[in-house]
Amino acid sequence: MNPISDSSMIRSGQIQNDWADFMPDLNVSKSDIVIEKRQWGAFYGTELDLQLRRRKIDTIVLCGIATTYGVESTARFAYEYGYNQIFVSDAMGDVSEESHNVSVKYVLKRIGRVLSTDEILKLL
Repeated sequence: MNPISDSSMIRSGQIQNDWADFMPDLNVSKSDIVIEKRQWGAFYGTELDLQLRRRKIDTIVLCGIATTYGVESTARFAYEYGYNQIFVSDAMGDVSEESHNVSVKYVLKRIGRVLSTDEILKLL
């Protein structure tokens, strides 16, 4: 059941069968922990917080296909849970460049650090 809203979140068009597959370059192995999201935010209804705390991880790097939905929802939870956050500005997208930029400028910069992929790689 979907809550009532003024604008539907239903996607138009077909979703490709492999849309949620990991890119081969990531070399995902059976020992990796995979958290399957059930809502916009990665913390809601998942064991993400538990898995991070068990490993004493206090900083997360976020990117995603929907800045104002998935990334921002996950970031708000992470902020409330006390995680340090780094947002990869050029590894996020949104329904429009304007909505992406508003989220980065007015939300994400207030709850974490916004860096480009190149800036992050230089820090490693």
